[in-house]
Amino acid sequence: MVIAYIGLGSNLGNRRKNIEKALDYLNKIDSVKVIKVSQLIETKPAGGPKQGKYLNAAAEIKTELSPEQLLESLKEIEKRLGRKQARVKWGPREIDLDILFYGDKKIGKKDLKIPHPYLHERYFVLKPLSEIAPEFIHPKIKKTVSQMLFELEDEWLE
Repeated sequence: MVIAYIGLGSNLGNRRKNIEKALDYLNKIDSVKVIKVSQLIETKPAGGPKQGKYLNAAAEIKTELSPEQLLESLKEIEKRLGRKQARVKWGPREIDLDILFYGDKKIGKKDLKIPHPYLHERYFVLKPLSEIAPEFIHPKIKKTVSQMLFELEDEWLE
């Protein structure tokens, strides 16, 4: 069993329900158990075209799935919830599920990067993650989630 952290976001449709359904689907996977979920926060989009605000959350899970199997399961959940193949980078979406951390594993494949390559730059990821895993140490950057959030907050809260 490995502890992994998942980022969740939605800015189309019923955003809250999209995140709740994604968590429900995640918990129904045989080799996955959702342990903790942060509160939802509303944030402005980072990059991409003009679009509505996001609801974001983070979840801690225990899993026996490999990182590749977990990614495949997350993509399947996104598809079930109506997410279309992205035509525009960082465009609006019903649901976005990202593997933030998978234990202390480091993976640099074309379609799978762990830790998530931008998480240390994104308030909307670090804020909910800091609620459930403040002392988790980023395996590459060697800082806790709380430290990374502290360094970003001034910039995002202007």
